[in-house]
Amino acid sequence: MSVISVPQEFNEEDLYVDVEPVFGRSLLLKCEGFNFAGSIKLKAAAEMVASAERGGSLKADSVLVESSSGNLGVALSMIAASKGYRFICVTDSRCNLTTRLLMEALGSEVRSVAGEESNGGFLGARLDYVRSLCASDDRCVWLSQYSNPANWRAHYLTTAPQIARSFPDLDVLFVGAGTTGTLMGCARYFRDLRLPVRIVAVDTAGSVAFGGTPGRRMIPGLGMSMRPPLLDESYVDEVVRVEEADTIRACRRLAGRGFLFGGSTGTVVSGAVDWLDRRGARDLTAVAVAPDLGERYLDTVYQDNWVRDLYGRGLLDADRPVSATPGTSAA
Repeated sequence: MSVISVPQEFNEEDLYVDVEPVFGRSLLLKCEGFNFAGSIKLKAAAEMVASAERGGSLKADSVLVESSSGNLGVALSMIAASKGYRFICVTDSRCNLTTRLLMEALGSEVRSVAGEESNGGFLGARLDYVRSLCASDDRCVWLSQYSNPANWRAHYLTTAPQIARSFPDLDVLFVGAGTTGTLMGCARYFRDLRLPVRIVAVDTAGSVAFGGTPGRRMIPGLGMSMRPPLLDESYVDEVVRVEEADTIRACRRLAGRGFLFGGSTGTVVSGAVDWLDRRGARDLTAVAVAPDLGERYLDTVYQDNWVRDLYGRGLLDADRPVSATPGTSAA
């Protein structure tokens, strides 16, 4: 029996879903959505807040400020409510309505910026707004998930060791790339232990995190409109890029078997299955980190009109295959 007094004390660490019955490839998903924040971002949020408290920059009257497309904002909202901090989340139009309402229910202020960039991203406008908030009020503390080493350290201390304990013979680990906190924490851990684990980063098409041509991205979570400051490509063996249409297909195929996962998870699964398919690999021990659950995507990924309007009627054909396009090798 678990008894907790603050919501961030609980996170299910040892739950994996075997998706071979769905996709025909041996792949285990490490489910990170079973906590009160509903995503893996709880780990980064908790470690960044704790680090700021230890360093003395976060005080009782501080105002937490962060840019987020959704999941980190929810995690910080939960922690801020638990600890008594005021929190302002700066987001944009791609933030799901459910996510925004959840943050507001937890007492946070949600401010949505306009100003889409030429490469289709909103990050620059969000960061400019955060900087203006900090300049106007010296109580504001910006945790900066994009450059804060506590982001990757959270996964170096928790996510990666748990995977290593459960799978001592792990061959390949698939990790989605957003801020690259999860990716870098896991990759650094396995490198430091000198374990022969192949690290495959899964990015969304249109993201420029690993270079390439920017493009429209409508599903929040993975992908960046700039190179992530935390990223060190020397730790990454390979990059796979996934079209958003394939993210939706993967999510809906999983839902068809009763597993309602979020958009970030759909992207990682699609990229991982494609990687395994292209290699014909059936004897590998393969794990993918599943960052989120699907309830916050009910009005987007799982909403037929939204999908049809943005991606066309053909995407709703459940029989179409899940695929991805390989990126360039980083090793």
